Amino acid sequence: PAFDDVPARVARFIGASDPREIVFVRNATEAINLVARTWGDQNISPGDEIVLTWLEHHANIVPWQMLAERRGATIRVAEIDDDGVLDVAHLTSLLGPRTKLLAFTHVSNALGTINPVNELVTLARERGITTLVDGAQAVPHQQVDVQALGCDFYCFSGHKMYCPTGIGVLWGRYDN
Repeated sequence: PAFDDVPARVARFIGASDPREIVFVRNATEAINLVARTWGDQNISPGDEIVLTWLEHHANIVPWQMLAERRGATIRVAEIDDDGVLDVAHLTSLLGPRTKLLAFTHVSNALGTINPVNELVTLARERGITTLVDGAQAVPHQQVDVQALGCDFYCFSGHKMYCPTGIGVLWGRYDN
């Protein structure tokens, strides 16, 4: 039936290598919460750091604050400049040996700033840091290839693409 082909179609849509990497959730917020409550609870320890940016939607802040509180971790926030562009040099300075997660938006919902996802993921990968990209604003407006981006997790909501409300996608690299 057509229903059974949906994970494969979504995987092709975002360039995922395996339909098993697709998890259907209610929206991007639930996807981020799911990662925080599963991956985060298993991988974040007291003293660890989670790096975010000043460009984040509330949905990509609160789950990490709650995780940090539960696990005794610290949140660090990368600055933006006067034009609303992420200060990559400042972000880089925040990525230390205790940084376990870099979570950031692909496209800012408030400013429209498009972050240099490949560059940020590369910085994180070089340091063994897991990445989560909030793609809620990107997927409806540009082609997304999660394999080319190189991130570990990517999420988005269907309603931004004229899908019914109450459907979202969490993509997680199969080898995570």
